[in-house]
Order: sequence, then structure tokens, then C-alpha cells
Amino acid sequence: MDGVPEPHRGWTFLTNHARVLAAIADDHNARIRDIAAHCRLTERAVQKIIADLEQDGYLSHTREGRTNTYRIDPSKVLRHPAEAGMGLTVAALLSLLVQDEALRSEPSPRQSGQRATA
Repeated sequence: MDGVPEPHRGWTFLTNHARVLAAIADDHNARIRDIAAHCRLTERAVQKIIADLEQDGYLSHTREGRTNTYRIDPSKVLRHPAEAGMGLTVAALLSLLVQDEALRSEPSPRQSGQRATA
């Protein structure tokens, strides 16, 4: 079936909720279709995740014509007791994910023609 992402087998370090939240942080006007493609999820799964995030106050949206603009509450504490007990927030999680994405998008010294230095 076209448009359905290839399923992933095995465990991963990030939940689909974290992936969707990071995709929205990257583009507050992203379409569900684009989020789904980026996260390799179905559109229906993304709709459910967005509903979960909105229900618990991590995310809200405003409708502007045919476009949704999402707003993330960066001060919300993460849900799992291990992170919540340490006071880790959505902002902390997203800063790690954004930093990782920035590092992956930078060309390595070898790719940019520079010598690696130790």
C-alpha cells in the first residue's frame, strides 16, 4: 500500500511521541502528512500522538485557514517518574534532539575536505 511507512522491528531509544514532538519543534506549521513521513509513521498514528500530547498539555494548536500552527509547552515536565523526579522538561529533551540533529547535518572534516585534528 502506498504511503504506509516500512515497519520497524525491534526496540528504539526514542518513543514515537518524542519523534513527533521533535518534528513539530522543527516546523510548527508541519502538516500531519509531513510529520508522518519524517517519523516513518502512519498519518493516523501521528493524529493519535498529537491528540495525546494535546490532552496532557504538552502541545496546543491554532487553526489558521487550512493550516495548523502548533505550540509546544517547553516547561512541561516529562511524564516518566525517572525524568519527572529529576525535573527534566520538554525543553531539555528537545535541546538534546536538536543538538543531535545539528551535529548530524554538519559535514564531517573528511566530507568538507578539512583534516581531522586530535
